[in-house]
Amino acid sequence: MTVTAHSASYITAHGKSNFLVYGTAWKKELTAKYVNQAIHTGFRFIDTACQPKHYNETGVGEGWTTAAKELGLERSDLYIQSKYTSYGGQDPMDVPYDHTAPLEEQVKTSLEVSLRNLQTTYLDTLVLHSPLETIEDTMLVWRTMETFVDQGKALRLGISNCYDVNMFKAIYEMARVKPAVLQNRFTADLNFDTELRAFVKSKGGIWYQSFWTLTASRHALANSQVQELAALHHLTPQTYMFAFLLSLGYVTPLSGTTSIHHMADDVAVMERIQGGEVFFETETDLRRMAQLLGMPDL
Repeated sequence: MTVTAHSASYITAHGKSNFLVYGTAWKKELTAKYVNQAIHTGFRFIDTACQPKHYNETGVGEGWTTAAKELGLERSDLYIQSKYTSYGGQDPMDVPYDHTAPLEEQVKTSLEVSLRNLQTTYLDTLVLHSPLETIEDTMLVWRTMETFVDQGKALRLGISNCYDVNMFKAIYEMARVKPAVLQNRFTADLNFDTELRAFVKSKGGIWYQSFWTLTASRHALANSQVQELAALHHLTPQTYMFAFLLSLGYVTPLSGTTSIHHMADDVAVMERIQGGEVFFETETDLRRMAQLLGMPDL
């Protein structure tokens, strides 16, 4: 099939970051339905985790394979990202690996479970769901994850829920395979990860994946100035915020909507940006939106 700018393989090959990621947390038995709808609507980047407590990886596998068959998509047209979640983040009654085994074995088993659940031979990115209690254990897990890149079972690595800039810098400096993804909650309470985003931006080649992006800024998005600016571009305040973050050039927000109408809205703004439309002409325009959101810096 013809690879277009909306194909994940095209976007990743060209180093672009003007895309949204579909988040699959908390969708339980409806996961397959929503993933299928998201792909039909136009999402090509999917996030999940080997953590039955909050994610249904099997449903993600069913959803993407069904949608791909219906749409004539190849595996490379889609980006599938999952996570190794340490025992502290798991439901003790439903752990996808033997938590008494050495850490390296836990990580290996978690990956194999993910590949089986997701019906794929590789992950586009394997993410460490959060740092472990010590930097030593964190790096032990990371070293194991690096072997998956060597084996072609993961194309890149990332980390989520890492809010300590010094911790992220330490992982980055010690890693042989550098983090390509940092996925964090994007809220004013965490100062919008200002220091971390500055570090990510300075290094280049790292996608900052924001989650809770709209929920945490609900009050700001109700601001009349934001609503007026969004209306000028025929956007909702929510899609205007996505446009703002995508326009920064290194942020790839997650959208976990279960509304097919909101899915279509999200994809529409993404496609407009991929098509070359500019919503923020100058840095001053970007800074005005940042100020309205309460962000200290871009």
